[in-house]
Amino acid sequence: MDEAIRIDKYLWAVRLYKTRSLATDACRCGHVRMNGLPLKPSHEIKTGEIYELSIEQLHKVIQVRQPLGNRVGAKLVENFMTDLTPPEEYERIQLVRQYAFEKRDRGSGRPTKRQRRDIEEFKYK
Repeated sequence: MDEAIRIDKYLWAVRLYKTRSLATDACRCGHVRMNGLPLKPSHEIKTGEIYELSIEQLHKVIQVRQPLGNRVGAKLVENFMTDLTPPEEYERIQLVRQYAFEKRDRGSGRPTKRQRRDIEEFKYK
């Protein structure tokens, strides 16, 4: 493919963003970087380039295998992109989601003063 593909279109095509406008906004806000520098949505991708993305709380690192202009199925994404994100990042996100809100068993009543202090200490320290 000799056709130049924009970074926002590529990120949408490999299913990192739900819509192309979300991918464009992420680029404009500085959430898409290469070598620590933010990219414009019009940046033309090249095979082998490595990009750092911030998607909500996840810091993802990807490498372009092959330029892609049209959206593909989720199973085909691995042919066009390599995920270089360290496993520790996924584990961190898993913990954040697990402890994002407190859950008490139904019928256990209000927490005691000691339980409340433990909860606050865990959440805020």
